[in-house]
Amino acid sequence: MVALWRCNSIIRAASPRLLNMQISAVSLHSDGLLRTSWCSNVAPMGPASTPFTPRAAMATSMLRSRGGHMAMPPVRGGFIRFQQPWEPRGECHLPGARLMGSLSVVRWFRKIRMRRRSAPNKVPEERELELDVKVGIGEGMPVDEEVLNTAEILRLNVPMAMKEAFDGLKGSNSKTRDPAIDDVGTFEKVELSVLLCTDDFIRKLNKEWRDEDHATDVISMTQHTPGFQLPILMLGDIAISVDMAARQAEERGHSLLDEIRILMVRGLLHLLGYDDEKSEEAKIETEKEEYIILRNLGWKGKGLMQSTHDSFENFNLSNQLEKQNVNSSGTKGTLLNSKSRITPGTAEALREAISRGVKIVIATGKTRPAAISALELVDLAGEGGVISKFSPGVFLQGLLVYGKQGLEIYNRNLDPDICKEAFLYSLEHQVPLLGFSQDRTVTLFDHPSIDALHTVYFEPKAEVMPSVEHLLSSVNVQKLLFYDTAENVHSILRPHWSLATAGRARVVQALPEMLEILPSGASKGDGVHMLLDHLGANVDEVMAIGDGENDVEMLNLVRWGVAMANGSDKVKSVADAIVTSNDEDGVADAIYRYVF
Repeated sequence: MVALWRCNSIIRAASPRLLNMQISAVSLHSDGLLRTSWCSNVAPMGPASTPFTPRAAMATSMLRSRGGHMAMPPVRGGFIRFQQPWEPRGECHLPGARLMGSLSVVRWFRKIRMRRRSAPNKVPEERELELDVKVGIGEGMPVDEEVLNTAEILRLNVPMAMKEAFDGLKGSNSKTRDPAIDDVGTFEKVELSVLLCTDDFIRKLNKEWRDEDHATDVISMTQHTPGFQLPILMLGDIAISVDMAARQAEERGHSLLDEIRILMVRGLLHLLGYDDEKSEEAKIETEKEEYIILRNLGWKGKGLMQSTHDSFENFNLSNQLEKQNVNSSGTKGTLLNSKSRITPGTAEALREAISRGVKIVIATGKTRPAAISALELVDLAGEGGVISKFSPGVFLQGLLVYGKQGLEIYNRNLDPDICKEAFLYSLEHQVPLLGFSQDRTVTLFDHPSIDALHTVYFEPKAEVMPSVEHLLSSVNVQKLLFYDTAENVHSILRPHWSLATAGRARVVQALPEMLEILPSGASKGDGVHMLLDHLGANVDEVMAIGDGENDVEMLNLVRWGVAMANGSDKVKSVADAIVTSNDEDGVADAIYRYVF
């Protein structure tokens, strides 16, 4: 069978000059191979062409036949799209293509087909996925030093983000993501291009691709065609407006590079099938994936929706890690600053303290895995760091204490009757409630706040139980945590549960949005006291640092109690000293002032 085709696809480029190539015919022979008769008349196009698409070297290609689709591999400088029966002198605008573009395609395809036939049973060797990233600067973009430096950094950063995003696809249980790209391990190579451009340039792209005549911060354009088994994944293009990124960076209080990284990650997730505009659930899933990528890479920035709205279901991002001790002390909005990061100054002070032989022990309301995850971001977890699975520590507001070699020395549970009452209340009023049981967390229904305790606050991912009875029979709950707006916690939840648990349990707050129910008489101070006895340490040699209501007993216990400037009035009232805030290296201030 012989079929004739015409090339009718126009591939526009960011470069001002395009090439016009006329192709006579392509034959599909009975042996399954593609052949072309000739390729000629390559000449520069005139200025009438209007370049838009940022990808000068890559665009989707596909060969359509009556029987189905056959994918075409990349040609140096571009792709060719063939479709519809051939007519003479069809045009294909191919930026920077070699003269033998279509012949190169034919030889490449034949080579692959021959290799597959000759070695059908050969098991391919495992090799690392090749990431081909191109970063360019668009027309009209002022090429100053900051833009050039940003482009150079992106050449290193984009592959890092791609690897993190690809890892997130493995075992993903997303309900809203388009699964067209599910396993990149089936490809030998992944190609992606990123263009830094102006507002005017991205406005034209937005008009052409989305029919929206206004500038935007980032646009993603997929080049992947599902259903073809090719060794190369053409992921697509990401265009970022540097003009808009600069304005947003100034508004949100971080650098241009931080903002461009956030926009790049957003565009990457869109290419992988996430769409935050599809639904509220899709928005939450996109937010979670973006946060994980930014967190794992240690990049600054609040992320996709949080940068835009400065909140996510009333999450207080300034206070993630609860408490940390210097010689058995604690921090909440103490160790982490208002951008949810341990500042370089604080991290350096902790390392200096460790190097001088100062013993640092975590005392937190969080689980041990959550504390480890938070400190891993600055390489302070593991051997030689502040915390590991083999170090002593006080967790879950003093209800779980680990001693020498990280072995458990104390564990206390909450009254099951109180747990039952609270979970029934949660169901009736649809207020998110999380139960903590050592290294596990449990709940009765999914909710963005519950997800945030995992993605934002590092807690173990909550297990959703089918009923209250099943939950109580499956785990021993040590503490409960309601998560609602600060107003609801203050006006509804705290008054109700203080009265409902009077004489049976204790109600405390570490953050305005969170209300915790603990066993009666429990406190972080009791846990610290128990650990100090176990270690043979004298309370007169201990300094504690804290900022919340749940730190009061701990600061009263030790010789020197320090409160952060951003701490609550209760903790400040019992402190021996007040240091600078969590945004001003308050922990470092305390260490340099009172330890060294």
